Order: sequence, then C-alpha cells, then structure tokens
Amino acid sequence: MSRLPLNEDGLATLVDAFYTRVRADPELGPIFEDAVTNWPEHLQTLTAFWSSVMLGSGRYKGQPVPVHMQHRDRMTPELFDRWLALWGETTSTHMPADVAAVLQDKAANIARSLQLALSFYAKRAMPRHNTAP
Repeated sequence: MSRLPLNEDGLATLVDAFYTRVRADPELGPIFEDAVTNWPEHLQTLTAFWSSVMLGSGRYKGQPVPVHMQHRDRMTPELFDRWLALWGETTSTHMPADVAAVLQDKAANIARSLQLALSFYAKRAMPRHNTAP
C-alpha cells in the first residue's frame, strides 16, 4: 500500500479513514454517533486540528476541552486507550513509519492533556458540601 503524504490532502484522508474505523467500533462508535451531528463538518474540523498540529497551519480555531466536557461521563480511560489504539493502527497503515510515530506521540500527549483537563474541570464543577456540623 502506498503511504499518504504529510500534507493537507494526506491528513484529510487519514482523518476520514480513522473516523470510519471509530464509527464502526463497538465501544467508540455509539459515543461518537451520539456526539457528532454533522460528520462532514466534524471531519473538516479534525483535519484542521491535525493540520495545525503537524503542519503548523493554524487552521484549527476550536476549543476541545469545552466540547469534550459535554461527554465526560462517557469518556473513560479505557476508551481513550481504545481511541489511541485505533489511531495507532490507522496511522501505521496509512502513513510513513516516522510520520506515524510522530502522529501517535502527539495523540498520546493530547489524550493525556485532555483527560487531565476534563478531570480538573469536573472537580471544579462539583458542588462543595459543607462538612461542618
């Protein structure tokens, strides 16, 4: 199989291939199907995100933490691991090995940061109970 180039078109193809797998995944698919109402727009947003991360394009203007906060009750560490495993398989299949390794490393760092942010903001949003008698 021919590997995709690290450019806008290559990233768009990669993102599409990855989310085709995510949507078919028995664990991740239902969560994404509930969360995403416009798949073409979502794929464009994610391509812009990876373009910004990998190409420094600055095309992504979103705020991922507030978007993901809406779904934090369903986002377990195991599902993050599943997402990363599918990302690893897809990037390894479609990209040159050195590019796939960078994509996988960046995704792992992003997943850790997102999990920390969700945990931090979830704790801040929890009501404080007065423990005084």
